Amino acid sequence: MKAGVTIFPTDYAIPMAELAVAAEERGLESLWVAEHSHIPVSRRSPFPGGGELPDFYRDTLDPFVALASAAAVTSEIKLATGICLVVQRDPIHTAKEVASLDQVSGGRFLFGVGAGWNAEEMANHGTKQFRARFKLLRERVEAMQALWTREQASYRGELVEIETAWMWPKPVQKPYPPIHVGGVFPGAARRAIRYGDGWIPIGGRHDKLDETLPAFRRMAEEAGRDPAKLEVSVYGVAPREKVAARYQELGVDRSVFGLPSAPRDEVLPLLDRCAELARKLG
Repeated sequence: MKAGVTIFPTDYAIPMAELAVAAEERGLESLWVAEHSHIPVSRRSPFPGGGELPDFYRDTLDPFVALASAAAVTSEIKLATGICLVVQRDPIHTAKEVASLDQVSGGRFLFGVGAGWNAEEMANHGTKQFRARFKLLRERVEAMQALWTREQASYRGELVEIETAWMWPKPVQKPYPPIHVGGVFPGAARRAIRYGDGWIPIGGRHDKLDETLPAFRRMAEEAGRDPAKLEVSVYGVAPREKVAARYQELGVDRSVFGLPSAPRDEVLPLLDRCAELARKLG
C-alpha cells in the first residue's frame, strides 16, 4: 500500500518546500494539499466534519502555487490536490495550471478533484446552483480532458462551453495526470468510475469501507472499467498502525495520513511516525 500525507498549507504551517523535502527524504510516496479560496463569514453551510470550522480552512494557500514550490525542491515524490474545487474554478485556467505543474514537476502531479460542500463559497464564484455542482464538475473535467489531449479542442455541455481553441502546454503524463475523484459513496464512486482514475473516500467518518469497497469494484466492473486500474486513496488517515493496517487488509491502494497545519516542530515528528508506518506496511 502506498503512503502519502496531506496538509492545509498556510502561512503559519511548516513551509511547503521544507515539508516536501522532508517527506521525500523519508520515503513517502505523495504529498497532497487541500483547497479553499475563502470562507464567507455567513457560515450557512454546516461543516461536514461536525462542530466549528477550523481556521485553517480559510487560511490555506493556493494549491498550485504551494505544489509548485514543492516541485522545485524534489524529484520523486508525487504532488497532488486533495481536492481541487473545480466547481469554483475557470476550466481553461485550471487546465493550464494542471499541465504547467505536471511540466515543472516532470510528470509527478495527481489531480484530486471534487465539488465541495460550502454552498456560499462556491456561490461567490458564480456557482449558484448547488444541486447542479456535480454536473458542473463533470463537464469542467471533461472540458479539461479535451484541452489536454487535442491540438484544437472544443467542448459543448449543458453548463460548460469552450469554442475550438489551442491550449498549451500539454501535460507530461499521457493522456493527462491521473484524476482522483473525492467524496462519499456512492455518488463520488460513480463519478470516479465515469471520468476518473481513482476514488478518494474520507477516512474516519464512519467510512464503512468494508462494505463500500467491494461495492465500488462491482460498480466498476458493471460499467466496463477494470477495478484494478481505479486507485482507492483513503484521505485524512490517522497515523496509527491499527487504522492503516485495516485499510491495507481491505485492499486500499493508498493511505493519505493527515498532518496538522502547524510549525515544523509539531509536524516533523508526525511525519516520522507516518514514514515508520509506511515502512511497516510496505
